[in-house]
Amino acid sequence: MGYIDQNLMNGEKVIYHTRRHWIIFFWPAVFFILAAVGVFYGLAWGGILLVFFLGTALSSFVTFASSEFGVTNKRVLIKVGFIRRHTLETLLTKVEGIGVDQDILGRILGYGTIVVSGTGGTKEVFHKIDAPLKFRKYVQEQTVAMQESRK
Repeated sequence: MGYIDQNLMNGEKVIYHTRRHWIIFFWPAVFFILAAVGVFYGLAWGGILLVFFLGTALSSFVTFASSEFGVTNKRVLIKVGFIRRHTLETLLTKVEGIGVDQDILGRILGYGTIVVSGTGGTKEVFHKIDAPLKFRKYVQEQTVAMQESRK
């Protein structure tokens, strides 16, 4: 059971849930391949790159495992970080917009940056999110559904 499921209010249900994109494992994969080549050929830098691989792989895994992004029928909930945790729990009525930034590689592979804009001008930025356009779509759908139910 993750952070989002543990922090639901009465009558609240998760509509959409996502995580960081697998692209965060790109550099560990590069270091692993280079380290494997170096170790295979008995080169000294192979061991050094193996240390880089272990460090970046551990960091990427912790980032991946400790990040959650969710949309419920009432709120947007985001949690990132393991030791130093950052959370965002905003009522849908307080969300002014969800911006999405994607470069070419992000568009091809399906990841990007989301910017959650709240009332009062607050902006929260989250990088390398899987399917950011889908996240924005669900926030917008739930916001409209909430507004229509009040009429």
